[in-house]
Amino acid sequence: MIKLIATDVDGTLVKDGSPEIYPEFIEKVKKLREKDIIVCIASGRQSTSIERMFEEIKDDLIFIASNGAHVKCRGVDIHVTEMNSAYVEKLTAELRETPDCNVIWEGPGVTYIEPGNEENFVKLLTEGYRNHVEVVNDVLKEGKQIIKVSAFHRPSIRQLGETKLIPEWKDKVKATMAGEDWIDMMDKSVDKGAALGFIQKLFDISPEETMVFGDNNNDTGMLDTAVHSYAVETAPDAVKEHANNICPSWGDKGVYQVLEEMFPEE
Repeated sequence: MIKLIATDVDGTLVKDGSPEIYPEFIEKVKKLREKDIIVCIASGRQSTSIERMFEEIKDDLIFIASNGAHVKCRGVDIHVTEMNSAYVEKLTAELRETPDCNVIWEGPGVTYIEPGNEENFVKLLTEGYRNHVEVVNDVLKEGKQIIKVSAFHRPSIRQLGETKLIPEWKDKVKATMAGEDWIDMMDKSVDKGAALGFIQKLFDISPEETMVFGDNNNDTGMLDTAVHSYAVETAPDAVKEHANNICPSWGDKGVYQVLEEMFPEE
């Protein structure tokens, strides 16, 4: 019997950067909660962003935010993992000098940016992801509880990530692609899978009682925690290798399709 369901957001539930979730999923979560099934929303986004996205049912959800660095439920921080301050300083110095990328720093529920970002990027953060954004002159002096540093570039930042930043930093921090246009870097211990494992232990739920949906590299740890693991059909092959099942993409509302099949209306 399934007792815990966790799903990624961008690229799994919705198109990358979407500010809205379709109403069928909202209604399905309400029905799942009536069955006492725990539902987790797991994302690289900050907690404020995903809380706003699921405003109608936010008190029925556990949020695994910032790739697992921040776990929150009903307004309470359950778990926060800060980055090593020395690594934040070194990353910040390097990224400030890296051309063709925008940089954000995250604390629990807040995104810090420094002046000089393109208007479209700021608009993406505030109107697309609906982040709570604070502009600071020097994040190293004004930022608090940094849990994630991210670099962004469209249409893709994969080459910079996979050929430079991830190999360079992989032994110091958890560095991963988060979609095609984001590179996320957190404390080495941070992982969506570790956060979901924490929740499994908290509620005494086994992998056999867990269902997970994901689409990208930052979802593989989470997929590994569940017997009922699903990668969307658009996921890279390396991600699909961590899943026991494949489901349709966000465009076909694949997560909802699986939930409808597994938990039909009575």
